[in-house]
Amino acid sequence: MRLLADLHTHTLASGHAYSTATELSVAARRVGLELIAITDHGPACPGAPEQWYFWNLKVLPSIIDGVRILKGCEANPADSASGIDLPDTILEQLDFVAVGFHPETGFDQRDRARNTEALLRVMANPNVDMITHPGNDHEFPLELATVVDEAAARGVILELNDHTFAPTSCRASSNHREREFAEAAMAAGAPIAVNSDAHFANQVGHCEAALAVAEEIGLAEERIVNRTAESVLAHLLARRARPRLDHGGVWETGAGGVA
Repeated sequence: MRLLADLHTHTLASGHAYSTATELSVAARRVGLELIAITDHGPACPGAPEQWYFWNLKVLPSIIDGVRILKGCEANPADSASGIDLPDTILEQLDFVAVGFHPETGFDQRDRARNTEALLRVMANPNVDMITHPGNDHEFPLELATVVDEAAARGVILELNDHTFAPTSCRASSNHREREFAEAAMAAGAPIAVNSDAHFANQVGHCEAALAVAEEIGLAEERIVNRTAESVLAHLLARRARPRLDHGGVWETGAGGVA
């Protein structure tokens, strides 16, 4: 199985990642990807950018060296009007909105009921496209069936996160739960994406561990949203308008300018 899109990557703007947007796109082209989503952490994460960073993502090219760039975020659940640490006025302008739990953002109590309630509110926001690493049961336990059923009902993507299966990952101790979420999502008909969660350019598009799990559980390629750029855009545009999808133009780094 070969995927041509990666919907979870980070630039150095996240505060604990180490590559630029251009470096991510060059790496994506090198491994044959058609599309990546740049999903830097929302403002509640330590070291993350402020709201204006996400508002100004419109200046990034929509295509770099032939790779489609979705300008997005990996926001955090929050006690706010949007249910997230970014306002709807910004979320609705982004090409792609992912949301996931992270340490030191207000949910460190391991309260399964509270976490589930917060995530249901997140998924009720029509601007939200994907829930990241839902199987992080060690830090942020969730009621699996409730979350999966809501994702299926609302067409929100549930992620099978490759980094969760890395030995160095803080989520490694509960990676069996990531697998259980994928199995449940598959059974419920919820959209699924398999992503790298790259924090350095050479990780972009590398989802070997997660793809191995996908094959073990019998997840068919046609069930994976990010199999191609076309399948990603078809899913996203069916859910809501993406008003800035083509803002920023086309950039060819070899030519040194905008086409």
